[in-house]
Amino acid sequence: MYTQFKSWYPYIGPCDPCPPIRVKWYNTPPQLYMNFQPPGLPQFSPYDALKMGTLWPALYGPYPNPLQETRGDEGGST
Repeated sequence: MYTQFKSWYPYIGPCDPCPPIRVKWYNTPPQLYMNFQPPGLPQFSPYDALKMGTLWPALYGPYPNPLQETRGDEGGST
């Protein structure tokens, strides 16, 4: 099963002037994992479809809230 949020581990050099960010995260859209739209996909109600921005739950991709705490192992200051 796929996950919408991916991570990568950048190289941390011995002479980096700033504290390192050990894990960096990025977001991939859900339509990358669907080659074609199969018939009979479940659908949101009209109200929820307007709120979510798509009619089909399989194509819904939430965006993280930038004001919330980020993922744990980023190596930031506390």
